[in-house]
Amino acid sequence: MPEHTVTSEIYEEFNYKTDTKPSKAGNVISEFPFLLPKESSNCKFDKDDDLDIERPQKEVIKIEHSSKTKISLVGLQVWRGAFLLGDLLIHLGHTGALSGKTVMELGAGTGISSFVAAIYAKKIICTDIDVGGILELIKLNAKYNSKLIKSQFKVMPLDFTNIDWDRALLDEIKRTDIIIAADVIYDDDVTAAFISTVQKLLKTKPPKTLYMVLEKRYVFTIEHMDSVAPCYETFLTLLDKLKTDLTLEQLPLDFPKYFTYDRVKDLVLWKITSKQKS
Repeated sequence: MPEHTVTSEIYEEFNYKTDTKPSKAGNVISEFPFLLPKESSNCKFDKDDDLDIERPQKEVIKIEHSSKTKISLVGLQVWRGAFLLGDLLIHLGHTGALSGKTVMELGAGTGISSFVAAIYAKKIICTDIDVGGILELIKLNAKYNSKLIKSQFKVMPLDFTNIDWDRALLDEIKRTDIIIAADVIYDDDVTAAFISTVQKLLKTKPPKTLYMVLEKRYVFTIEHMDSVAPCYETFLTLLDKLKTDLTLEQLPLDFPKYFTYDRVKDLVLWKITSKQKS
C-alpha cells in the first residue's frame, strides 16, 4: 500500500510562492514575510519629548521546500508552528533573552526557525534526521538567508530514535542553553522517540530550556463519536511522566505576531526546563 501524501495547510492561506527556479524538480521557493522590531537602543525622543517608536523593518525568509510529501518526509515542508516559534524567537531576541546563547533546534526541517534564532543568538545547532536530503536542504536555505544569519551556524544530524550520541553532537549539546522545536508531533512512534530525546537532553548539564510549538490535529473517530487530537493526547500522556524530572509549563500566546499566517487556536506552546538541583 503506497504511503499517503500530505500538504501543509499554509500554502492555501497566503501566497508565499515565488517564480524563482528551485534547485530540485518538485520543490518550490517561497518567501515568508515578517516584521523585525528595531533594537531598543534605537528608540529616540521627538521634539515634544515623546518616545518616537521606530517602525519595524520588513524582512523575508526565503525557503526552498516541497509542496507535498509522504508523512515520513514532512520535514521537507513548512508548517504553521514554525511561524509561531518564529514569533516567540523574535520576541525573546528583542528582549535580549537570546543574546550570547547557543540554541539547538530539533527536527528543524527546512531550517526556518533556526534562521530566525540566528538573528539574535551566539550560535545555532540546526539538527534533523539525515534522510530525504533534509540536511542538504537546510544548508541550501542557510545560503539563501545568509544576510539574516548573524550567529555561528552549524547543521548536524540528530535522530530521535537514536540517543546514543557521538562525541561531536554530545559536545554541542553540553554547550547548548536553549532548545527549540516546532511541529514534530505527527506520529505516535515519533512522539515517543522525541520525548525520550528531550528527557535525555534536558538531563545533560548545564540546565537547559526547551520551547516547543505544535498544532493539535483533529480526526473524527467512531470510538469517541467526536473529533479528537490523538497525537497531542499521546504527547500529553508521555509528557506527564516527565514532571518529576522536568518543569513543564504551557505558555500563553500573548506576544506579538511578526510573521504573516493564521495564528489558529489549535497552536500550543510548551516550555520545558531542567530542574535545578538544590
